[in-house]
Amino acid sequence: MPYIITLNRVYDAIHASSGKAARVLTDRLWPRGLRKEALGDIQWLHEASPTPELRKGLHKGDISPEQFQRRYQQQLEQDPDALLPLMTLARKGELQLLSAAHDPHTSYLTVLKQAVLNALANEDRIHDAREPSSPVCYAHLPREEKE
Repeated sequence: MPYIITLNRVYDAIHASSGKAARVLTDRLWPRGLRKEALGDIQWLHEASPTPELRKGLHKGDISPEQFQRRYQQQLEQDPDALLPLMTLARKGELQLLSAAHDPHTSYLTVLKQAVLNALANEDRIHDAREPSSPVCYAHLPREEKE
């Protein structure tokens, strides 16, 4: 099943119409200059965002962007339940992942989007691979009802 997950800045999303998309702010820290009332229908689910240590390591230059991506992927793999709310929303329709980052397409959102898509694909594959149940057994019925 194709899923639509887009990446946007939270500051832009506040002023744009959401249409039918579920809009989710995924930053761990609250965006500067925003009041909670300004979010409107935007949800804040920070459980799937990078840990503070990981985020600080990237911003201080202690780890490279590639190391950050790898470690963030590992973080998401170790806590798959953090993706469940996002997966539920993606199954219902379009999902917008929001961040205060200047360019969401070069932020952690790309890793998060791919993790959500991979988790959905794995669930779909497991669901599709289930064998159909065994045929109905009529052995318990009297002979005339079987025919």
